[in-house]
Amino acid sequence: MTTSNRTLVFKPARADLPVYALIGLWLLSMIAVPLLRAFIGDAALGPALALTVLLQAAAVFFVVTRAWGLRPTAAALFVIALVTWLAEAVGSRTGFPFGYYYYTDRLQPQLLGVPLLIPLAWFMMLPPAWAVAQTVVGMRSRAAFIAVSALALTAWDLFLDPQKVAWGFWVWTDGSSQVFSGGYFGVPWVNFLGWLVTASIVTFLVRPAALPVRPLLIVYTLIWLFQTMGQLFFWGLFGPAVVGFVGMGIVVGLAWRTALREQTQ
Repeated sequence: MTTSNRTLVFKPARADLPVYALIGLWLLSMIAVPLLRAFIGDAALGPALALTVLLQAAAVFFVVTRAWGLRPTAAALFVIALVTWLAEAVGSRTGFPFGYYYYTDRLQPQLLGVPLLIPLAWFMMLPPAWAVAQTVVGMRSRAAFIAVSALALTAWDLFLDPQKVAWGFWVWTDGSSQVFSGGYFGVPWVNFLGWLVTASIVTFLVRPAALPVRPLLIVYTLIWLFQTMGQLFFWGLFGPAVVGFVGMGIVVGLAWRTALREQTQ
């Protein structure tokens, strides 16, 4: 149902079939990650992560293209990729806005020390975060939409950074050569402020229009579930799993509660 204050967009089930096919492949790729690691070792993690990001990004791109058209979607992808790559390139050299860190050579290819997969990872999660904001606060207040989008995206990082540090994809430091060990499971608190700021800037620049909510909320929810289960049962990251389950779970619960309530009115 479409409402005047939240502009929820639910597409017919048949139109969603290609999206759900891509989501299914993406889910299979995520299930395969711990299996590949068990058989091949840590060397499998980089290629496996690349595959999961590419499949999720493809599913999200399909959803957005169907709603906006190819050219506006490609333009949004370009803005997201450029701004987030610049933020990562500056951040990994100066400590602003995420804190001091650097990427290892485990994710390739890289441009000026930033893996090209990273901007694509921002793209694969920003439209789901926009769908959360569209559901929860609507699109009438641009400031509220930007704020909720940024919070929804940053909630994902409660899982992401501790896991990728544990996998050796990037390293946090104290501004020198010393590995940072404080903050949030080895991640400085300022990093989350950097996420909020970067997500807000990108959302402000893209000015996203209404999106099909259901498939994007499904993607957001599956990320929450798979991150929780993966960190609890496969990666030995109990602390981030619990905090991420609660933090991102609040966003998931609020979004679905609002979406289902609006659909039945």
